[in-house]
Amino acid sequence: MTDRRPTALIADDEPLLRDELALMLAQVWPELLVVAQARNGREALAGVEALQPDICFLDVQMPGISGLEAARQIGRRAHLVFVTAFDHYALKAFEHGVLDYLVKPVEAARLAETVARLKERLRMVEVPGPGIEVMLRQLAGLLQRREQTAGIGAAPLRWLRAGVGQSLRLIPVEQIDFLRADEKYTLVAWRSETGQPAEALLRTPLKELLPQLDTACFAQVHRSVVVNLSAISHVTRGLHETADIHLKDRSEVLPVSRSFLHLFRQM
Repeated sequence: MTDRRPTALIADDEPLLRDELALMLAQVWPELLVVAQARNGREALAGVEALQPDICFLDVQMPGISGLEAARQIGRRAHLVFVTAFDHYALKAFEHGVLDYLVKPVEAARLAETVARLKERLRMVEVPGPGIEVMLRQLAGLLQRREQTAGIGAAPLRWLRAGVGQSLRLIPVEQIDFLRADEKYTLVAWRSETGQPAEALLRTPLKELLPQLDTACFAQVHRSVVVNLSAISHVTRGLHETADIHLKDRSEVLPVSRSFLHLFRQM
């Protein structure tokens, strides 16, 4: 490797997450030059063609061309690091050191380990081996099967990305009290680090989130409401085969429609 600074491209459809990763990289690897940020796989491929970065940090799931598909087209031209919200993508192919991954929200310690491996590969002038194409095909197949099963058998969500004011908040799912459909968005009612009630808006519709939630913890109680069962204080009967859910330390009262009243027959 020459004395020039190593270069990197970051691809993620969330601009705040791109900026956050770039900031973390600047802290743990000041010599690294982030030459481009991409919003999707198509932009990532264009950036690789134009700038030929040494490293590509690719979000696995992006609109249009996914991070895995972009990686297949990038091939051996750059070292690849996948950034994913799903632990089940962390397969043996990653652990063997040919490919690397970061789980969102990215932790500083894990990033430091990844950077150490990347530095060693660059120092050895090591390029990804020919087996990378096979591994990427296997991972792409896994992603395709997951999409086809619409979340059946997939690991439940661990956290949500939601807008809070002008910032993007990473909310652990276990801190969520309830979710409510709000036109094209989803209102997330959760507990802050201090335990205080808080609200945020999520761009993903509730109907898309529902299959990804752990059914042992969350239940749909109305066509527009999903509640964390551990957040329920008590349930009272209403008129016309309905009920009301009262929450622990929250003033909101959630409706239970007739279609979901069977969940609380024991009351």
